[in-house]
Amino acid sequence: MGKSVREHVDVPDGHKLCRTCGEVKPHREWHRNATASDGLSTRCKSCRAAQSRRDHLKRQYGITEAERDELVASQGGVCCICLAALPEHVDHCHKTGRVRGVLCFSCNAALGQFKDRPDAIRRAAAYVEGIAWKPTLVAPGVYQLPS
Repeated sequence: MGKSVREHVDVPDGHKLCRTCGEVKPHREWHRNATASDGLSTRCKSCRAAQSRRDHLKRQYGITEAERDELVASQGGVCCICLAALPEHVDHCHKTGRVRGVLCFSCNAALGQFKDRPDAIRRAAAYVEGIAWKPTLVAPGVYQLPS
């Protein structure tokens, strides 16, 4: 038995074969790598980006792309909060690290602005519904919420 040999692919000048996706792409589709013999990365930009997204999900949230996709499907393919937009951002509890769902950009940013504080979110909802927050000053710097 001899060594297995890769199938020969004709690669024109100014192009390179990506061993991940199998496509021949122009050099502009590759990151530079000074240590490589040809000065280019071993994977094309799109394959590197896809791998980077997979690594981020696993490292940051402990889930795979398939698990994220299952979560999105269980939400009906929409953001858990606005129930309209495409969910693209994995949301998690910053204290426990537990994944809560997948949100759209706007809803994820809003939760971040509220610093995941349910009390602030409830006050914001009341404010939007026209219920003004009118605290009573009971001592210097101490306010009591209306009952």
